[in-house]
Amino acid sequence: MGSDPQYAKWPLLPLAQQVFTLTNPYANRAAQQLAVKNLQDAITEHKMAPLYRYLAHPIEGVLNAVGEGSSSAAAGAGKPWSRKNSAALGMIATKGPTASTSLPWDETLYQTLQADNERELAEFQKEEDEAVEKAGDTEIQAAKGKRAEFWARVGDKEKAIAAYEDVFEKTGVLGTKIDLVLAIVRMGLFYGDKQLVKRHVERAKTLVEGGGDWDRRNRLKAYEGLYLLTVRSYSLAAPLLLDSLSTFTSYELCTYSNLVVYSVLAGSVSLKRVDFKSKVVDAPEIKAILGDGEDKLLALSGALSAGPGVDANMQDASSAPAAAKATTVVNLTTLGSSTEQPEAEIAVDFSPLAQLVSSLYTGRYKLFFQALALVEEQFMTQDRYLHEHKNWFIREMRLRAYQQLLQSYRVVGLDSMANDFGVTVDFLDRDLAKFIAGGRIPCTIDRVSGKGVIETNRPDDKNKQYQDVVRQGDQLITKLQKYGQAVRLRGSERA
Repeated sequence: MGSDPQYAKWPLLPLAQQVFTLTNPYANRAAQQLAVKNLQDAITEHKMAPLYRYLAHPIEGVLNAVGEGSSSAAAGAGKPWSRKNSAALGMIATKGPTASTSLPWDETLYQTLQADNERELAEFQKEEDEAVEKAGDTEIQAAKGKRAEFWARVGDKEKAIAAYEDVFEKTGVLGTKIDLVLAIVRMGLFYGDKQLVKRHVERAKTLVEGGGDWDRRNRLKAYEGLYLLTVRSYSLAAPLLLDSLSTFTSYELCTYSNLVVYSVLAGSVSLKRVDFKSKVVDAPEIKAILGDGEDKLLALSGALSAGPGVDANMQDASSAPAAAKATTVVNLTTLGSSTEQPEAEIAVDFSPLAQLVSSLYTGRYKLFFQALALVEEQFMTQDRYLHEHKNWFIREMRLRAYQQLLQSYRVVGLDSMANDFGVTVDFLDRDLAKFIAGGRIPCTIDRVSGKGVIETNRPDDKNKQYQDVVRQGDQLITKLQKYGQAVRLRGSERA
């Protein structure tokens, strides 16, 4: 087995994104129609009878509010959307699904898929029985593994997890155990079960710490980073996702393009300015995607990652004519890919993301707000992992920009700052007031005299440290006095 990952194909996580798109009120009609087609094709190709029933059944399906094609669906079309019927909170959009596009229910198709599933299961059972009679434990485990992958392929969450656990209990190879746990993590991600993902990420970390190989350690880093992103722990997710960029091989989890987006967004909102500069703005892996012109070519050639100690030969190579290097720039979204990547990635327009990073770092706040709006529209509202936290992200990014500008000045004119950000004075006044009231920005706004000014109340760090030392010293003296009294009392009692 070596370091080759096992059980890494199923479930198909892009299908969960298609379901999300189908129920996403921010998705356009063309995208929803394409999502329906992709779902129908995948369900038919991979014979996903359980998933088809879970999604489109006129009574039990989580999409039955938008389903059509049967009298039962018509009868239930008027009932309100309820998340109670679905554990897939990460699969279904957080708002009520739109009725513009539907995944129709076809009873004949479902019966055909179910019959195909039963035939496959009978073959697996026959193979396992023969292995028990004529072969050894390896062949039995292989037959059980096929059954587990079958349930993951057709989209039966509970049976897939039970089958993976059965294989886990019978195997003694650590690498295989890690792969099985990661497969369960993907089942949790597919259905948006965050508690299941949390438990098994911790379980995988325990296994990896017990002797996991280099490849599985790197794969787990991407899994954990993505999980932390879904629970809004951006500060913890950022270092894991950024570290995964240079060694990413977990294409069963997400595309490299998606990893770049997640890494940049997590780093932009959580890293301090110094770390933001080194790990996002100047990172070679990110410059190869978001950079333009010379920076992109230098990143692809490796000159940027070589650092100041690069030798003369490398410098000569990096100064070669651009025309000679242009042949290597074919599809930047596949940077770091290998033959294990399942298919070519869809081209992604990274320009709003690049503008967000550069304008935030250079202090061009009007461009930053424009880029932030585009990032929300093109990425935050369209991705199932980002959609749930988009309002929080936009608010935190505005706060970060305000803090960055205000920390450079003692007093700032309200109209001047509003002009820098390209917003009205009233909007800026209301927006800053929320952060000031919450203690997020140490400043005051005075609009009584003149046009209004913002005066920052910079905390005196030295004075705060002095006050902390005095307070802690007083607490220590009080404890020592109480201890001394207790010791004297016990001594007098002994006397």
